[in-house]
Amino acid sequence: MNNTFGRSAALTIFGESHGVSIGAVLDGLPAGEAIDWDAVRTEIARRAPGRNAMSTARSEADAFEVQSGFFNGYTTGTPLCAVIRNGDHRSKDYDQLRHIMRPGHADYSGKIRYGGYNDFRGGGHFSGRLTAPLVFAGAVASQILKRRGVAVGAHILQIGSVRDASFHPLGEDEALFESLKQETLPVLDKTKQSEMEGEIMAAKGDLDSVGGVIECMITGLPAGLGNPFFDSVESALSHMMFSVPAVKGIEFGDGFALASMRGSGANDAFYYDGAAVRTKTNRNGGINGGITNGMPVLFRVAVKPTPSISRLQETIDTDTQENCTLEIKGRHDPCIVQRAVPVVEAAASWAILDVWLSTEKRM
Repeated sequence: MNNTFGRSAALTIFGESHGVSIGAVLDGLPAGEAIDWDAVRTEIARRAPGRNAMSTARSEADAFEVQSGFFNGYTTGTPLCAVIRNGDHRSKDYDQLRHIMRPGHADYSGKIRYGGYNDFRGGGHFSGRLTAPLVFAGAVASQILKRRGVAVGAHILQIGSVRDASFHPLGEDEALFESLKQETLPVLDKTKQSEMEGEIMAAKGDLDSVGGVIECMITGLPAGLGNPFFDSVESALSHMMFSVPAVKGIEFGDGFALASMRGSGANDAFYYDGAAVRTKTNRNGGINGGITNGMPVLFRVAVKPTPSISRLQETIDTDTQENCTLEIKGRHDPCIVQRAVPVVEAAASWAILDVWLSTEKRM
């Protein structure tokens, strides 16, 4: 098992949901970078559970301890390691999940992959709890990117049947990104917040869950970052996005809608804006041939409904090797989309930092 992502900026995450701690090792960070730890705490708090009725009642402080890689106010260039200790867990709620498999979850696939030695409590290493160190890493990366003129922002495009407006494909300003970070349900059309909350609470009332779509934009990237084929910008972002639990789909620019267009409609016409090269549309999401073209990188990810629901479901008992039913106990999110927004931003920030540093080395 390899828990490391990235080449020039390598991120390793570790821990289990109900273990002593979770954490991250950030390797390859440039030396001499100042880090605002309060800003990192703010980002982690956006993802934290127990903030309102729309998320799990599990309450974690998510306080991190930096163990290495930071000295006298700056990164040292050596691996930066951070630990987040677990606290509010109820492992007894998961006793039956050692042998009764949750439909839609990694219980069965993980048990087969690791021969039954995996920590099943709270989902173990497969838990969304592991996104806390991912947000830590992304919050650090975003500060490094910001000094290079790069901003990353995201909003909820859809929850269930309720859909928000989209980002302007040619770019949004950093002020909008920052304002979205202050919202529990970050949307562009504020009238959609109550509708989305209603969708979530209706699912919760039905002992069910609901999914959605997150739209993310990265502005300030110069043309020329990335590589064709295996190390494309799309490849890096997709690889990282599918490391976020519950993400089941991704599209760039107009994405799947491009399939119904002709080339004349799908192409983005270039023009000179003074000395700068821009495009009149951004249907390809700021990437051509796997390499940034100088326009905003725009992508969307589909987040499936939380698999842990309290409804009676059909499943299997691996001890008796018989079919059975399961009514899940414990504290679970009726919707994880709103908590996944800072995770998607963080994952995008780390992936783009790795692309940036990798390209820098080749230039």
